[in-house]
Amino acid sequence: MKFVFDSFPTLESGEKNCWLLANGLGGFASASVGFSVTRADQGLLISAESPSRRYTLVHRLSERLSAGEDEVFLSCQRFFGEGGEDGFLYLREFSLDDLPEWRYSALGVEIIRRVGIQWEENASAVEYEIINRSDKPCALTVTPVFQMALKGDPPQKRLDVKIGENFVEAAGLKAFIKTDGEMKASPIKYEKLFYPDDAKDGRRESGFGFCCLSAGVSVRAGESGRLEIVFSSEKCEKSGGEIILGCKDRRRGLIEQSRFKSPEARELSRAADSFIAYRKSVGGKTIIAGYPFFGDWGRDTMIALSGCAIATGRFEDAKSILGTFIGFERGGLLPNCFPEGSEKPMYNSADAPLLFINCVWVLYRETGDREFLKTAWPTVKKIISAYKNGTDFAIKADSDGLISAGEGLDQVTWMDVRIGNILPTPRHGKPVEINAYWYSDLRAAELMAGALGEDGGEFGELAKKVKKSFSEKFRLKDKGYLRDVVSGTEADEKLRCNQIWALSMPFTMLTEDREKSILEAVEKHLYTPCGLRTLSPDDPDFHPFYGGPQFSRDMAYHQGTVWPFPAGAYYLAELRLGGYSKEAAKKVRGQLEKMPEILREGCVGQIAEIYDGLNPKESKGCFAQAWSVGEMLAVYRKLEEIEARNED
Repeated sequence: MKFVFDSFPTLESGEKNCWLLANGLGGFASASVGFSVTRADQGLLISAESPSRRYTLVHRLSERLSAGEDEVFLSCQRFFGEGGEDGFLYLREFSLDDLPEWRYSALGVEIIRRVGIQWEENASAVEYEIINRSDKPCALTVTPVFQMALKGDPPQKRLDVKIGENFVEAAGLKAFIKTDGEMKASPIKYEKLFYPDDAKDGRRESGFGFCCLSAGVSVRAGESGRLEIVFSSEKCEKSGGEIILGCKDRRRGLIEQSRFKSPEARELSRAADSFIAYRKSVGGKTIIAGYPFFGDWGRDTMIALSGCAIATGRFEDAKSILGTFIGFERGGLLPNCFPEGSEKPMYNSADAPLLFINCVWVLYRETGDREFLKTAWPTVKKIISAYKNGTDFAIKADSDGLISAGEGLDQVTWMDVRIGNILPTPRHGKPVEINAYWYSDLRAAELMAGALGEDGGEFGELAKKVKKSFSEKFRLKDKGYLRDVVSGTEADEKLRCNQIWALSMPFTMLTEDREKSILEAVEKHLYTPCGLRTLSPDDPDFHPFYGGPQFSRDMAYHQGTVWPFPAGAYYLAELRLGGYSKEAAKKVRGQLEKMPEILREGCVGQIAEIYDGLNPKESKGCFAQAWSVGEMLAVYRKLEEIEARNED
C-alpha cells in the first residue's frame, strides 16, 4: 500500500501522523509526517544496545534552503515557549511506500527527502535531491540536533561536547557523521523543544537538544544536486544511498515473503518486521512490544508471535524467538521482562507460559517440524507440571482443575496496572482467559505427545476435568456471557473482553449455543471497528477517555479503553462459529473495511496500542504495537485460507 498525504495547512496538520523505521536491534527512526519530533521518544537515530536499552543520539534535523537573499526552513518543529520552524508551508507531499519520502517546493527549488535505516546496525541515512529551477544559485544546509541521552531520560542542557573530524561525543556516547556535502563545525547551541503528544498525556512536555555542526551543498541555477548524510553509533562503511536502497529493497521483499494477497495484510507483514529484533544478551530473536515506549516482554511476544512470525512465514524467526524463552524457563514460568546487565529476569506473567505452549503447537501445526517440537517439548511439560502442582505468584491448579493465579499486589494477567497499592483491575482467582489457554494447551499437549511417540493420556484426562469445571463455574445464568474471573468478588461479573479467547483458541470447551451467546454479548457491548473495549460502557467503572496524568491514564487503561489486539480473537471466533464458510469470511471482510483507515491514522502503516473507550477514533499509547499487528495478521491468514479453499 502507498500512503500519500498532500495537504498541510498548519503545523498541527503535519503532526497528526508519524512514520517508523526499525533496525532489527530495537533501534529506530521516527518523526512526524511534517518532519518534527512531537515526542521525547522520537529521533532520526535512536540506537539500541539491546531492545530495552536505547539511546537518542540524533533527535531531529533543522534544514534551511537559501536562494539569493531569501531563506526558508524545510524542517518543522515547535519550541517550548514560542517559536518554531515552518517547513510545512513548502511541503507538497509526504508518501510512505517502501520508504518515507517528502517533496518540497520553495524559492523556485524542488527538494526530495528520503530516509532509510540499516538493518541490524545502529545507522540511519537521509538523502536529498535538489532541482534548482530558479535563476539563482541555492544552498541546502542541514543541522543535526543531538541529544546523546538514554531514551526516556531527560537530556541535559549543558554537556561536555567533543567534536571530532567525523563524530560528536557527549555524556559517554558517540555519534558518527558521514556526508558527501560540506561539513562545518559551529558554536554549540541549545534548543528547548516542545512535545505536544507527550504534553497531552501528562508526560514530559519539553526537552533539550544541541547543535554543533552542519552539512550542506550548493546548486547552481538551472542545475540539480544531491546531499546525503549517514548517522551511526559506530563507524559505518555504507554510503547513504546504499543504506536507503538496502532499506527499500528489504521492505519490498518482506511483502513478497509474507505470501499474503490482501493489500492490508501485505502492509501489516511489513509492519510486523519492525517488532522482530535480535537480542545480543541471549543470542536469539525476540519481539519488541511497542514503539516508542516498550521493550521486549514475554506476554506480548507470545501473543504477537503467531501473527508476526508464523502467519508471515518467518518460521526460523519463530523458532529463534521460542528458543530464546526456552533458555530462561524457571519453575514453569517464562520471563515477562529480560535482564539488563546484572538485573534478573521478571517472571510475573501467568499467561506467557501458556501462550508459549500455544505458539509451539501453532508452529508445529503449520510446519510439521518434529525436530523443533522435540526441542520445545521438555519446556512444555515443565510448564504444565508447574501449573498443576503450583509455582510462583500463587499460580496453581485447584482441585477442580482450573488455574488460580495472583495474590497480594501482584498483577499477573495482561490487565496488570498497579498504582501504588491500588489495583484498578484486580483479577486474583481464576481468570477466564488463563483457563481458556490452559484447556487448549492440554489438548495440544495431548496431540504433541502423540506426535513424539509419547502417551498424552494424562493431558487429555485433565482437559476433560477442566472443561467440565469451566462450563459450570464461568457460566453466568441469564446473562449470556462468562465471568471474567472466579474469585467470589464483584469483579467476577464484569463484562470484559477476556472471555473472547474462550471462543478463539485452537481447542475450546463450550457448546455452540453458549459460544454464540457470548459472541453476541461481546459484539453488542465491547466491539468497535478499532478493537474491543476492556469493559462494558454500562459498567459504573467504565472510563470513556484515556489521557491526562499517569494516574488518570492508568485508571482508564483496562477499564473501557479499546484495544485492537483482542479483536483478532473476536474475528477468529466469528470465522470458527461461521464454520469457516465463504459467508463467514465475507462478514469478517466487511468488518475489516476500516483497516486501510486504521493503517493511515497515527503511525502510518502500523496499528496502535489503544483507543478511547467511548469514541475510538484517535489512536493513543504506543503508536505501533506488536500484538495489535500480529493478531490482525493471524486473522488475515485464516481469511485467505478460507477464501482460497472456496476458490477451489
